[in-house]
Amino acid sequence: MESLLAPVLILLAVIAGVTLAARAISRRKAARSAEPAEPAITPAELARTAAAKLSEEEHRRLYALIAQGQAMAAIKLYYEATGEGLRASRDAVGALASHPQPYRGTEAPPAPVEDDEDEEPQRFPYRYRAIASKGDVTREVSSNMLNDEIYGRIRTLARSGDTEGAATALTRHSDITLKQAREFIELLDD
Repeated sequence: MESLLAPVLILLAVIAGVTLAARAISRRKAARSAEPAEPAITPAELARTAAAKLSEEEHRRLYALIAQGQAMAAIKLYYEATGEGLRASRDAVGALASHPQPYRGTEAPPAPVEDDEDEEPQRFPYRYRAIASKGDVTREVSSNMLNDEIYGRIRTLARSGDTEGAATALTRHSDITLKQAREFIELLDD
């Protein structure tokens, strides 16, 4: 009988240890779920916030690295420039790659962009890709004279019925013909 006493005591000690560990883990999970969740920030908002933290030179270098496909170097640059954590830097660079932001600086708010026909469109340090599709037909416009704001105005023109104005604006901010722009704008009807 004494020979069975030691293994039974060891077995009871292991069961007690596993039970205590399971309770501790469940308490931690409950405490985490009880914490108020941070408000969700959209990737576009994250990109705007991240771009505002960079100097003009850092902004230019970061987008050059993104354009070259050097994500790790871009994350390292952002990490060193802002001092944020690695995860936050990774998320910020991902948002900046998905939602390109022009450099706006911190001195003054962005000036309203006028669509004056005499002015040359601004060139950005990245290529913006706009894709439109309907059914089996897909068109893509890639240009360093487009960004979210300009493309948004083009889409608004198209949706308001001014397809010719939208096509003209698209040709002004890209290297496509007016015919190609009209075909692209036709696919934006949703």
